[in-house]
Amino acid sequence: MNQERIFQILRAPHISEKSSVVGDANNQVVFEVAKTASKPEIAAAVAALFDVKVEGVTISNVKPKLKRFRGRPGVRSGWKKAYVSLAEGEEIDFLDGATQ
Repeated sequence: MNQERIFQILRAPHISEKSSVVGDANNQVVFEVAKTASKPEIAAAVAALFDVKVEGVTISNVKPKLKRFRGRPGVRSGWKKAYVSLAEGEEIDFLDGATQ
């Protein structure tokens, strides 16, 4: 897999309270990924980019939300979320030690 496709698959880490709880309890990391990405592609991209061993990938499609803007209805776009299980002893630090 080429470097350009890796950056197309992995859009951003999804940092939230739920993802922090999942990460501490199950050694998982949550990413926002491209809608066209498959589980093997996500696993290969995370392994190549962060140099970690991936145990498994679970995917969730986040549905679009209906919102109003100045009284007019609108729709936020939906996106795909990937829960990546890392091998025992592996870790990804997005803050790069900034909290110390």
